[in-house]
Amino acid sequence: MKMTMHIDEDVLERVMKITGAKTKTGAVEIALSEMARRHKMKELFRAGLGMSPDELKNALDPASYPDWEGTTPLVAEPNAPDVPTNPAR
Repeated sequence: MKMTMHIDEDVLERVMKITGAKTKTGAVEIALSEMARRHKMKELFRAGLGMSPDELKNALDPASYPDWEGTTPLVAEPNAPDVPTNPAR
């Protein structure tokens, strides 16, 4: 579908850089798909997948947790400063 939209050029350029999209259309499609995916994940987590909070916590693979020791940036920017440590560990 073809449409005309007013999109902040700086934001669009940043999304293209972050996603690696080659076109503006591609960047918008990726951003919209990601927003829909995040909403679906929120719905699934809100439903609890039929598990209690403790069961859900125990079902997650600890290897999938981010590296809270400061080696993995938690934002899309390079060289994220001062990554917080996970107090639960």
